[in-house]
Amino acid sequence: MLVTKLLILKAMALAMPTVTIPIQQIQLTPGSAINIAGVDWEQFEAILEVLGEQRNTRIVYSKEILEIMSPLPAHERPHRIIGYLVTTLLNAQGREWEDFGSTTFKHPEKRVGLEPDTCFYIQNAPQVRGCMETVNLAVYPPPDLAIEADVTSQTTLEAYEKIGVPEVWIYHDGTLSIYVLRGEVYVPSTSSPTFPNLPIQELIPDLVKQALEQGTSQVLRVLRQQFA
Repeated sequence: MLVTKLLILKAMALAMPTVTIPIQQIQLTPGSAINIAGVDWEQFEAILEVLGEQRNTRIVYSKEILEIMSPLPAHERPHRIIGYLVTTLLNAQGREWEDFGSTTFKHPEKRVGLEPDTCFYIQNAPQVRGCMETVNLAVYPPPDLAIEADVTSQTTLEAYEKIGVPEVWIYHDGTLSIYVLRGEVYVPSTSSPTFPNLPIQELIPDLVKQALEQGTSQVLRVLRQQFA
């Protein structure tokens, strides 16, 4: 019963009737999003099962609010480039890492779930190497670094806080904001705990711009040479 008709869109006016639509019929145009309030954990898990892994939307769930987003094509390129830059820097420093991309992360006890644009395990890389597909955060640690290439909603930041991701980067309109978890809330930072000796807030936007103008492979080759 939950699987076929999970999404209840409540009319704005009280006089209008409630409309129930199968979740599969919701079509979002690129760059749009929909928020659904009053979704309990069992409904959230059922929605994930119905949506499946092969889709072009991203989800975040916190405080019984489900947000479904459809990224723009222009949204995808920056975070992928940033991911390449991160792995190049980590390799240059001889550090361990695991790229978990936009994996679904869930914490049943905290009733929270999200899918980053991309994310990395670095300090905790050895603990997650055997983990596949959805990550149960009641069993595994959260990613060490998450990257979002857009204006992230308050729901998304709340979800990141709940699952305890130590560092979140938000790239938007050519600038990079770094948020570091202090206690249970994020505070803005001008430096990155992941790369404390590098001017990440200036370096990443400059390299993304170069990659878009000159080509990603060219920029990565130069970056590797600089750190050789």
